[in-house]
Amino acid sequence: MSLYPSLEDLKVDKVMRVKPLSSCLCPPHIIRSDPSLCVSSDLYPNLEELGDYMGLSLNSEEVQRNLALVPVSDNVAVPFSPYGAMVRPVTGADVGIRRAEIKPGLREVILCKDQDGKVGLRLRAIDNGIFIQLVQSNSPASLAGLRFGDQVLQINGQNVAGWSVDKAHKALKAAAETRIEMVVRDRPFQRTVTMHKDSSGHVGFIYKNGKITSLVKDGSAARNGLLTEHYICEINGQNIIGLKDSQIKDILSTSPSAMTITIMPKFIYDHMIKRMSTGLLRSAMDHSVPEV
Repeated sequence: MSLYPSLEDLKVDKVMRVKPLSSCLCPPHIIRSDPSLCVSSDLYPNLEELGDYMGLSLNSEEVQRNLALVPVSDNVAVPFSPYGAMVRPVTGADVGIRRAEIKPGLREVILCKDQDGKVGLRLRAIDNGIFIQLVQSNSPASLAGLRFGDQVLQINGQNVAGWSVDKAHKALKAAAETRIEMVVRDRPFQRTVTMHKDSSGHVGFIYKNGKITSLVKDGSAARNGLLTEHYICEINGQNIIGLKDSQIKDILSTSPSAMTITIMPKFIYDHMIKRMSTGLLRSAMDHSVPEV
């Protein structure tokens, strides 16, 4: 079964499947990164007849510009994607989805210490697990791709389940300066929601101090399952924890039409940042845009 990053992608893909692809002149074994190379005018439906479809201003040119096709034997249009059979006729090859991806497996991270003998991490114990509470900007932890909310499973081969925060911090301090091995699970308390801006540039939710307080009826946020009483942790993979609402607004307004937001339930978020000042979150937290 195909995966859809948003409800808009699912709906538009259903419309597109109605049109036959037999007239496409592209050889079936060639992946076309530019759909305009496929000369058939029937490859995509004329979406202009849909008008303001689900709050989106859609047209055939926009869909063709954002969708790379791999023609297959069952006459179903499948965009080329490194994530398998994910159909994204509206979202296209949006880089924000890749930046915000939360992978289900484990990964090994190799760290070293900086000139001050630190790795740039602050940890937190939750439910017998050790989680990353803060990643400092331009630190070894930041350069290694660690993020707020990641769960640490091992430090130098030692299982950390049941450890206290003090014990975990002591293990990092006692580790060698040139090599610290960690096994990490991506942000298990967080999830991502992909939405699309409407013709006015909004996705349909209201927030205060980083927390989602209300949803606009029939907006993209409501359609795609965004929830209130959740904190925004990332926008298109960029950490925004500790930023002012005005700064978050700037990031939202400059985001592309497809937007992926990473959220965390309020009760977990409050526990995660317990006893941390807003000033520390704003000044020390890594807010850089992650590499894909």
